[in-house]
Amino acid sequence: MTLLDSSTWEGRIFSGGWISGSGEVYDAVEPATGRTLGRVGSATSADVDKAVEQAVQAQREWAARPYSDRAAVLRRAARLFEDHQVEIETWLMRESGAIRPFAALQVTSGGADECHEAAALAGAPYGELLRSGQERLSFARRVPVGVVGVISPFNAPIILGMRAVAPALALGNAVVLKPDPRTAVSGGLAFARVFEEAGLPPGLLHVLPGGADVGAAVVEHPRIPVIAFTGSTRAGRAIGVAAARHLKRVHLELGGNSALVVMDDVDLEKAASVGAWGSFVHAGQICMASSRHLVHRSVADDYAALLAQHAEALPVGDPADENVAVGPIIDEGQRDRVHSIVTDTVAAGATLAAGGRYEGLFYRPTVLTGVPLTAPAYAEEIFGPVAPVVSFRDVDEAARLAAESDYGLSLGILTRDVMKGLALAERVPTGLVHINDQTVNDEAIIPFGGVGDSGNGSRHGGSAANLEAFTEQQWVTVRGELPHYPF
Repeated sequence: MTLLDSSTWEGRIFSGGWISGSGEVYDAVEPATGRTLGRVGSATSADVDKAVEQAVQAQREWAARPYSDRAAVLRRAARLFEDHQVEIETWLMRESGAIRPFAALQVTSGGADECHEAAALAGAPYGELLRSGQERLSFARRVPVGVVGVISPFNAPIILGMRAVAPALALGNAVVLKPDPRTAVSGGLAFARVFEEAGLPPGLLHVLPGGADVGAAVVEHPRIPVIAFTGSTRAGRAIGVAAARHLKRVHLELGGNSALVVMDDVDLEKAASVGAWGSFVHAGQICMASSRHLVHRSVADDYAALLAQHAEALPVGDPADENVAVGPIIDEGQRDRVHSIVTDTVAAGATLAAGGRYEGLFYRPTVLTGVPLTAPAYAEEIFGPVAPVVSFRDVDEAARLAAESDYGLSLGILTRDVMKGLALAERVPTGLVHINDQTVNDEAIIPFGGVGDSGNGSRHGGSAANLEAFTEQQWVTVRGELPHYPF
């Protein structure tokens, strides 16, 4: 069976079934070739209103069903991701520009694993007994929030969408998902097909591709009390402000400018390989990318030379070619921004050790050395395959450089002395720390999130974080008989 047969979804949105949206139908474009992959339906704020009305009604019955029913749907969804892995990952490759290994990781880890974990979450403990000074049973329990709004990005659309969609559904909520319009099929309509085939009752999942107006309608709708957003810091800040006006809870996973610290006691060849992966995987279009290589000055030149060798050796091109290591940038606007950051940084005094050029949307992996701390490639999130290298004198300077960023998402430290690495990590505000690994790491079972401009803490992954994210805490007391009051 073909899961994503275009006759099902082409020109439609998913909201109580496959329907025509109120927005304009548009082309899904393959960034590697410029070819049209299909015609995608889009929504407007009117569609958001209709979706929420259905979701509110459907959610009540869904929450009242036995947890085992919800778990069964999530387990079937996981199997569907597994059974249709090649088909879904091929769509990811063509629509997002991911190479096949990264696309496969998204389907297995972001699709199947998230659903398996969510299935277990449906039956997890959800409350605790509380002491009371009165003669009564007192306890706290977690109850669904109702309708969860999810706004997901283009770069890893399955992982970054499903990690909110799956646990929200498992805990008894309905979901309104607005995927990035550039990856609406692999990051949205594929979800609709998976859950449709898994037997999710109608009205619980709505997939509404669209622009910023649709996202704003989701954020501002009075019947959506919780928003899970993954995207840029600029957009996340605006969403946080809008949500605050409506007294909503928001889970923000935003940008990063993560440091990879390389100490002087490492195997430099291995370290350069680790650093190349952290900066160049998926053309650097990952929030956790190793964006600042902080290297001890005694080995900085050698490390940079090895990193440049790795960069020049990586084949760049159409992900349909199995020999490709780096695919395209998502679109011209993002490519031009990346190139502007590189050229402005060179103009500020940095040296171009590798890359710095492109053909179409294919940007060569780039290494910059002698980067001034005020240059854009060091100070800003790049979201492209660019590795700025900066040297440090000692651990104190490494800690200061790593911590001097408005972002705080991920940190990698490469050293033979792991205790020194842990001590260094304690001095850097960050949501994630990886000793002897690069900064791009994620699993369905771990709490994920950043601090500072990278977000408002761990909001996804693991039972505790997901319960906190997608439920409300309710206090309940029970007496055996009516109390006596002096009124």
